[in-house]
Amino acid sequence: MAINLQKGQKINIGLHSMTIGLGWDPSEGTSFDFDLDASAFMIDESRLIPSDPFFIFYGNTQSPDGALVHTGDDPDGKSSDGDDDESIIVDLSKIDPRITEILFVVTIHDAGIRKQNYGQVRNSYIRIVDNSNGQEIAKYELGEDFSIETAVEFGRLYKKNEQWKFEASGIGYREDLAFFLSKYYKGNIIK
Repeated sequence: MAINLQKGQKINIGLHSMTIGLGWDPSEGTSFDFDLDASAFMIDESRLIPSDPFFIFYGNTQSPDGALVHTGDDPDGKSSDGDDDESIIVDLSKIDPRITEILFVVTIHDAGIRKQNYGQVRNSYIRIVDNSNGQEIAKYELGEDFSIETAVEFGRLYKKNEQWKFEASGIGYREDLAFFLSKYYKGNIIK
């Protein structure tokens, strides 16, 4: 039976191969389609990505160590039909030894131009699925915690005492993807 996580709750993962599924439903009646983008930041002990290929998004779908694979962009949130809108496949057995944390962030593309925010998005969640049997092991539903935010860190995998754990972060920001890049990457911005 899957665990329903609360904000801030942490669990031991206990598996290497999983899919991080992220879902959302934009409210009807807005003038623009909602384009929400899932990203993963693979960071080291200094809380930085070692190089730009460790930033996983629709423009860079695979990490250099082969541990993360983004399955693709859902540009309008309409193709999921109730399932995950975007997902990232994770194989912790392949992960670069420098990586100690993986942040899963969802940003609203062009939120400022389109005047969109998470107050106009329903049913947001992050879930973990065991790839060996397709079973959901944990899910965090964000609820109505966000209204004016344009980006949310849904959850994170992190290594502690050589064990991988997951935390349902639920941290909202009034920022875009460039903010996260400048926070976690000190090299040249990815083209």
